[in-house]
Amino acid sequence: GLSILKNYALLNNVDHQDMRVITDHSAELSDDLMYAVTFPAEFRNVQAHYPILFFADQNNEEIYPVALFGFQQKENLFLTDRGWDASYIPASVQREPFLIGTQKKKDDPNGEHQRMVSIDTQSPKLSTERGERLFEPLGGTTPYLERMANLLESMHEGYAHGIDFVRALQAHELLETVTLEIELKDGSQNQLLGFQTVNEDKLKDLAGETLKMFSEKGFLAPLFMVIASMASMEKLVDRKNLSLD
Repeated sequence: GLSILKNYALLNNVDHQDMRVITDHSAELSDDLMYAVTFPAEFRNVQAHYPILFFADQNNEEIYPVALFGFQQKENLFLTDRGWDASYIPASVQREPFLIGTQKKKDDPNGEHQRMVSIDTQSPKLSTERGERLFEPLGGTTPYLERMANLLESMHEGYAHGIDFVRALQAHELLETVTLEIELKDGSQNQLLGFQTVNEDKLKDLAGETLKMFSEKGFLAPLFMVIASMASMEKLVDRKNLSLD
């Protein structure tokens, strides 16, 4: 999984002084995503627009929550001529082309790592002509870059909480594999494989002390947000049907 990091460079105001980031969204800018990873702290915003499912990554056996944008690879039904058609875009999409990298602290004898903003040097979102500047002419960071650094920091915490959330769901057998059969108006069938969802029957049977623990750890509200998000599945099917016109 680390091979993707070869394109990343730690951001600095010498090498990247003139770099800009195009903040539009289009397939050409690599926004043609079928889904993107999400985390409990943003479920409230995500569920208003997207179904939240759990993707079981066969390679590293991790299961993580995802916001669904389409029904087949490279299909993002939220991309229109005007950009991304929703008032909230998941953080893992917003943060492109940035990532948190780590670097050993120079003066730390314990070799502790500090988190640094890295950038994907191969990203189609990078430009020297247009977009948001990262650095001021004298080298200071722009408000845009500050905003992205804050977003990355909140994602770092959000993912950690998300891992605990998924493990708690697994420990209480609250996740079940789902095969979603989506029938479209042209009669074609779309099958969604490899996803899991919350087993509502098992949720109803959870003991009081488990619910209390879930509530204290901040897992309870996100759990209901996941269930609520399934109302967005119908809206996603509507988008797909409109795209067939």
